[in-house]
Amino acid sequence: MASPRLKYLSLGVLVFQTTSLVLTMRYSRTLQAEGPRYLASSAVVVAEVMKILTCVLLVFKEHSYSMRALNSVLRQEIIHKPVETLKLAIPSGIYTLQNNLLYVALSNLDAATYQVTYQLKILTTALFSVSMLGRRLGVYQWLSLLILMAGVALVQWPSDSASGKEAPSAGSQFVGLAAVLVACFSSGFAGVYFEKILKESKQSVWVRNIQLGMFGLVFGLFGMMAYDGERVRESGMFQGYNTVTWTVVALQALGGLVIAAVIKYADNILKGFATSLSIILSTLISYFLLQDFDPTSVFFLGAVLVIVATFLYGYEGKPSPNPSRA
Repeated sequence: MASPRLKYLSLGVLVFQTTSLVLTMRYSRTLQAEGPRYLASSAVVVAEVMKILTCVLLVFKEHSYSMRALNSVLRQEIIHKPVETLKLAIPSGIYTLQNNLLYVALSNLDAATYQVTYQLKILTTALFSVSMLGRRLGVYQWLSLLILMAGVALVQWPSDSASGKEAPSAGSQFVGLAAVLVACFSSGFAGVYFEKILKESKQSVWVRNIQLGMFGLVFGLFGMMAYDGERVRESGMFQGYNTVTWTVVALQALGGLVIAAVIKYADNILKGFATSLSIILSTLISYFLLQDFDPTSVFFLGAVLVIVATFLYGYEGKPSPNPSRA
């Protein structure tokens, strides 16, 4: 009885999280404020801490709020199984890189272009699924990948429209596009690798997220000190933080938990619907509220193709138990 309700609840939360994260992250990276801008590497670290704490609370709840049971589970799964824990270092390091790249991308691209281009992760996830999991794709899915590539190419098509708004430079757009493409490949590989680990174990997804977050925290701290160490020592890791920054961090931490819920309660078609709806909302809000995006007919054609491809990719995926992270 509760299953349909949980499906649509997870769908709604995913749409909200995806759209809100893209728009608030873009706004936070372009907001003109007094003092230094917050460090993206610091935000990634704080998001990992919030994710770990949330997952610990969820495991605590799963074991009837027993501190003894929580301590036993964490000790058994993390300390007494070092090989299993170390397996998660690979996707964790890649996710940390990916999270930093998304800040770079949204500092150089408008929210709508980022959202549509980032759907190339459907292609990379499909390719890694075929090569790593031996998964077979149907005719509709291969067709959807071709449509997806055509759609993303149209979205990136250069525009000659010279509006009064200051357009980002070609170099800035190239940096943003490169960051999105690397993030797509890292998302595809890490997602399939993590899915493989989840299938090989029967442990709670929240425990796996704690293990993932622990490595993510270590990698994040290392990256922060390597790239922003001097600024952290001068002004602290929370320099430039405001309400918008904390909102971005909270939404980023929520992302992994939402994906876990969608994998558990929803399916590929609903997830594709959420992604498509998120693209539409991001485009509209980017145009009307942020006013950093001037859409063209070519962009709209590309966006429609991406949305069609997203639906089409999930069409044949439903019969097989395939919690695709695309």
